[in-house]
Amino acid sequence: MTDGNQALKKAGLKITLPRVKILELMQAPENQHISAEDLYKKLLDVGEEIGLATVYRVLNQFDDAGILNRHHFESGKAVFEMSTQKHHDHLVCLTCDKVIEFSDEVIERRQDEIAMRHNIKLTHHSLYLYGHCTNDTCDHADE
Repeated sequence: MTDGNQALKKAGLKITLPRVKILELMQAPENQHISAEDLYKKLLDVGEEIGLATVYRVLNQFDDAGILNRHHFESGKAVFEMSTQKHHDHLVCLTCDKVIEFSDEVIERRQDEIAMRHNIKLTHHSLYLYGHCTNDTCDHADE
């Protein structure tokens, strides 16, 4: 049994072709922070005829089961990434929607200190930093 199939079984989800195909695509590093619509297009590109409604439903099931994490960046549309990744925060370009993952021990330590100072025991958190690319790597810098 593949790792993907084990993840589905562990989450209590039946192993179906759409779930397996979507999970396979989501596991590719280049498909992190991907929207349902973009994932649907990738499925079509590889010859998989899975409907957009099914893609939305499966992504929601994976999010509910803890297989994926859903993020709502400033663009307004939800994007998904595998939840098996080590904790990280995000830098988001408001011009091209590029997402950069980063980890910083100083930030993590400060967040814990601030929570303790306010008598809050953190269970999880998300940090999104927004701005604009300042170099030629921005996909839409000329617009």
